[in-house]
Amino acid sequence: MSALRIALADDQVLVRAGLRALLQTQGIVVACEADDGQALLDAVAATPVDVVLSDIRMPGIDGIQALQQLRARGDRTPVLLLTTFDESDLLLRATAAGAQGFLLKDAAPEDLREAIARVAAGETLLQPVSTDPVRARYRYRDEDAPRDTFNEREVAILRLLAGGYSNKEIARSLFLAEGTVKNYVSTILDKLGTRDRTRAVLKAITLRII
Repeated sequence: MSALRIALADDQVLVRAGLRALLQTQGIVVACEADDGQALLDAVAATPVDVVLSDIRMPGIDGIQALQQLRARGDRTPVLLLTTFDESDLLLRATAAGAQGFLLKDAAPEDLREAIARVAAGETLLQPVSTDPVRARYRYRDEDAPRDTFNEREVAILRLLAGGYSNKEIARSLFLAEGTVKNYVSTILDKLGTRDRTRAVLKAITLRII
């Protein structure tokens, strides 16, 4: 299996150096670096990578704005955003922009390595978030209400999805087969009328399902 290649963006040279050294010890290749959002956009355009690892707060174009521009030009490279601030609003902005993951900079090295691997594999990582800002930001019309009611098992799975659990972790937590969890998730997305797990969680919170 080839090593994961990432683009690393942070406006602080020492932070980039520390992350680069850490990632290299874990077998991850830092294919390009940037100190702001525009430099990141230019770097990723020139050097395809498996994952973009970017700070949120950068001068000029910040991490979320860079993500929005990546998506606008059709680049679907998974993006994992880093921040020193545990703020619900940042998580919501990152999620709305299309981020696959959101991680605090004080996360353990093994958590960072796992997060990169998981978003590279197509998973979405959501940290637990206060529900009030979510409900204030995301409002749904009556016609957007769930297509059906949710049973206790589906609610339990939604809560684990909100905590960033993968299908495998949910299966282990609820003593279910991973295939069974996948079927539940598919049913949940259908009931909520959403196409991805992130929007499903946000809508479930807004509608007070969880």
